[in-house]
Amino acid sequence: MDDLDRRLLALFADDPRIGVLQASRELGVARGTVQARLDKLLASGVVTGWGPELSPEALGFPVTAFLTLEIRQDRAELGGHDAVARHLATIPEVLEAHTITGVGDLFARVVARSNSDLQRVIDLVLQDPAIVRSSTVIALATQIPYRVLPLVSSR
Repeated sequence: MDDLDRRLLALFADDPRIGVLQASRELGVARGTVQARLDKLLASGVVTGWGPELSPEALGFPVTAFLTLEIRQDRAELGGHDAVARHLATIPEVLEAHTITGVGDLFARVVARSNSDLQRVIDLVLQDPAIVRSSTVIALATQIPYRVLPLVSSR
């Protein structure tokens, strides 16, 4: 990744709706160069999508929580991490889940309509028989939203 790639990513991160032609004008390079660079960034997996960023709060889900899930390790027939992940994927309020090290086995970010609705979401999560225990932390405020662009400029 060179300086042009970094500038191109910053431009599209700032204005995702900018067209290739306008990007080429702003960067002072040929339209074909911008298209080739975007194609390369997509093919290499650096750019993973062009969809809109959605706000759970604006969609009516102002409560964010993080669940640490412990999974039964002694019963292979329950399917382990992959089976639990498939279960979690059926719950719309589960935004992401990661296998982790430490006390828990999976870490999930969930949203809810209220604190009492969060109990409903947790109950849905706990319906999987492979989950032994869950601990929940409710986020009070977002100090730094999810971001990746600073990694681009640090290279």
